[in-house]
Amino acid sequence: MRKPRDFDAELTALNDKARMLKDRKIKQLGELVIATGADALDIETLAGGLLGLVDSKDAARKAEWRKRGAGFFRGGKGDAAPGAGDNP
Repeated sequence: MRKPRDFDAELTALNDKARMLKDRKIKQLGELVIATGADALDIETLAGGLLGLVDSKDAARKAEWRKRGAGFFRGGKGDAAPGAGDNP
């Protein structure tokens, strides 16, 4: 005879895992803000910049930001000004 599944225990474990993932995401976001130097900005400026990025419809500009972000994570020129170093 099969052992019945304990759905309550499984649901609790899934909720705990979801909470842990959410906490880790928040911690990593905070670490990213500090690593980029954005913690020097006031909260209104930071929020305004993020909202501008979310609202932006310019695909080319988003691709440029994505490239700079990838460079940042590779330890390259991710913190260079937009367009800097593109034309040697």
